[in-house]
Amino acid sequence: MYPATFDYRRASSVDDALSQLASETDRDVRPIAGGHGLLPAMKAGELAPDVLVDVGDCDELGAIEPADDGEGVVVGALATHADLLDSPVLADRVPLLAETAGAVGDVQIRNRGTIGGNLVEADPGADLPAALLALDATVRLRSPDDRRDVPAVDFFEGAGETVVADDELVTGIVVPGAGDGAYAKKTHPARGFAMVGVAAAVELADDAIADVRVGAVGATERPIRLSAVEDALTGAGVDEASGAPHDDGALADAAALVDDDLSAEPRRGDVHASAAFRARLLRTHVERATGAAIERANGGETE
Repeated sequence: MYPATFDYRRASSVDDALSQLASETDRDVRPIAGGHGLLPAMKAGELAPDVLVDVGDCDELGAIEPADDGEGVVVGALATHADLLDSPVLADRVPLLAETAGAVGDVQIRNRGTIGGNLVEADPGADLPAALLALDATVRLRSPDDRRDVPAVDFFEGAGETVVADDELVTGIVVPGAGDGAYAKKTHPARGFAMVGVAAAVELADDAIADVRVGAVGATERPIRLSAVEDALTGAGVDEASGAPHDDGALADAAALVDDDLSAEPRRGDVHASAAFRARLLRTHVERATGAAIERANGGETE
């Protein structure tokens, strides 16, 4: 299918892009980078913007750099999934984000799709939001007159819905250096997105779980933090030799609390997996992700 007719413009800088986005308030003006979410929606007739502003030449949005605090990372919105996967800065400071980027789509998608576009598309099965929630990341937004930072946990409002205003542009993501982590995913058989996906970040102290953060996608209309699971695991003792909790049932008991975390959220289901089946899958993948993250935090490595 062909998309509806639209005007195409190319921005030379972030300021230029913001100016063009705000220039015609009576028309639907949208930014485009990799286009992996926007163009298919236009071809399917789901979206029909009047103007597309190409931000691909805004070089200042493409960097992946150490944060000023000396531990975290600042990721530009135009960084592709392949950039995340190959970044030595991420590999050193926040490998969970690089690992999750490696689970996105296929080679073509990873080479063209951008982290900024991935977040703004807000597909409920997108992989990266799970990691950004687990990492306590912050999304940077700019408008012609203002800048603001939004915690990732507050960024997503529903399927395809975020807090980004019409005149705002995602310029980057700030990711604190935080713990060891792992990502576990059940791939949707038709779409390649996550039927369910779970990212876990863990910090240990005195042979116990001092902090754990778990982000989940796929089972609900927006990415969520699994706070009940986190509370159940925090403080649990960890065996120094095996890297597993002292209590053999601790991970399963914590994962069983997934339903508590899902209770306040609209659940997702389709012909491939009902909402109830996704919840069951989520429990399994919570165990896998948290178990792998704990083992890594204890100095081990998982496949």
